[in-house]
Amino acid sequence: MNAPSSPAGLAAGLDFRQRLMAMLGLCCVLIMVALDQTVVGTAMPTVVADLHGFALYAWVGTSYLLTSVITVPVFGKLGDDHGRKPFVLTAIVLFTAASMLCGLAQDMLQLVLARALQGVGGGMLVATTFACVPDLFPHTRERLRWQVMLSASFGLANAIGPSLGGFLTEYLGWRWVFFVNLPVGVVSLWLVWRFLPVIRHDERPPSRLDWQGAVLIALFLGSLQLTVEWLPQHKSPLLLTALAGLSIAALAALVWWEKRSPNPLLPPSMLSHKGLAPLFGLSLLMGFGMFAVMYYAPLMFQAGFGLSPNQAGLLVTPLVVFITIGSMLNGRIVQRLKHPTRLLGLGLLMFAATAALLARTTPSTPHALIFANMMMGGLGLGLLMPNLTIFVQQLAPRQQLGVSTAMLQSTRMVGGMLGTAVMGAVVSHNFRQSVEAMLTARHGESWRVWLADPQTLLNADSLAQFRHATAGADSLLAASRELLVDAIHYSQWLVALGLLLGLWLVRKVPAVRLDSAVPEQELRHE
Repeated sequence: MNAPSSPAGLAAGLDFRQRLMAMLGLCCVLIMVALDQTVVGTAMPTVVADLHGFALYAWVGTSYLLTSVITVPVFGKLGDDHGRKPFVLTAIVLFTAASMLCGLAQDMLQLVLARALQGVGGGMLVATTFACVPDLFPHTRERLRWQVMLSASFGLANAIGPSLGGFLTEYLGWRWVFFVNLPVGVVSLWLVWRFLPVIRHDERPPSRLDWQGAVLIALFLGSLQLTVEWLPQHKSPLLLTALAGLSIAALAALVWWEKRSPNPLLPPSMLSHKGLAPLFGLSLLMGFGMFAVMYYAPLMFQAGFGLSPNQAGLLVTPLVVFITIGSMLNGRIVQRLKHPTRLLGLGLLMFAATAALLARTTPSTPHALIFANMMMGGLGLGLLMPNLTIFVQQLAPRQQLGVSTAMLQSTRMVGGMLGTAVMGAVVSHNFRQSVEAMLTARHGESWRVWLADPQTLLNADSLAQFRHATAGADSLLAASRELLVDAIHYSQWLVALGLLLGLWLVRKVPAVRLDSAVPEQELRHE
């Protein structure tokens, strides 16, 4: 029989109402994070046009992802050692305050810095929220039933996010896409504070945090990010070489240190685990593709096709809505399959097909076909996202539940960071090269200052000034839009190819049994 002080005993001692209210609090947290991710992508072209900073376009997303990915493993480990509730509460306050600062930003640099602070709160939330669910529901089948609430919450945020982002941007101003987090944050703060219990899975006193590992992670990811961002901007070769060298050295030092650390932030045994390692690799690929699509599809629809923010938001909505529908369908079928890991391959194929079809989408493509394509991509992600979490939590030792879940989210965020940065560099480089070639052929060197920056295609004032100052402006603008669409098409082909390479990783995932028994590692500390 479970001892009353054991984690499973504490979870079993909660009544239905407290579990329900605690889950509602976690759902509100997830709604807040999901809303932020979906509304910002739709609003970004308008934000760039207003604040005049296309050079920092990718940084609005990557600064958030960079700080998130650094904080996720740190707070995943702290949650295992101290219990997750204090960090969930702190993260809600930080995320909500940073959202307000984003809405008050007066230039792109301020927005990037506020998004970086927001990423710290988002990383804390991601590191702790997902690991709270198996704390409340130790049994796998029970957990799968209750996770429908999280899927529904995620779906609600995703359903209204893109269209809400477009509506707020078009009618109230882009700043409201950040202010919308404030009321959700207040509700989630009260529910979590009132109903979520503090549960630890290790009876030993908390160990000293591996701050050396955290610093090395920050050095590795930060220098890698700067190298990717500055490479197409023709920065000093010496600077780029130094950054690349720092990134490689930090990675080597991180591997060396984590093997020798008494309490490693990234346990080497987990990275080499034959079941967990391919799941982390798939999470990396999924994050790469998902963020590359969600950030650059709206840019193609608005700057390339000339659609309004609201129209672009409606076109992206099926992608995020069907993530939830796919997750809910997955919850119904994954327990009944003899080989549930095969759903990962199906999800990869569907999302790769979406990226490939986006690479063939033109302004003349019927919106119904774009809708159908986005629906397929959402269903694919709906098969990938929950199953990666389920399989990792099933395979990982119970006392490392937080750090394993955090590592899964970290790899997804690293993939997202690389997806937005690398695809941003690809799109920017290809577009500028194509514009310069076009202007050289037309002997229009004086127009480079206007057309080399895609924000000219988004800002109504810039468009009016360009049309007033330039003869034949409409034909030049049309040609520039086509070149931007071609650059984004090229990036989506790369995304599709990368996702298809993930099928090799799917074959490496071992068989996972989703039964109702408590896994052996869940009883280890009872």
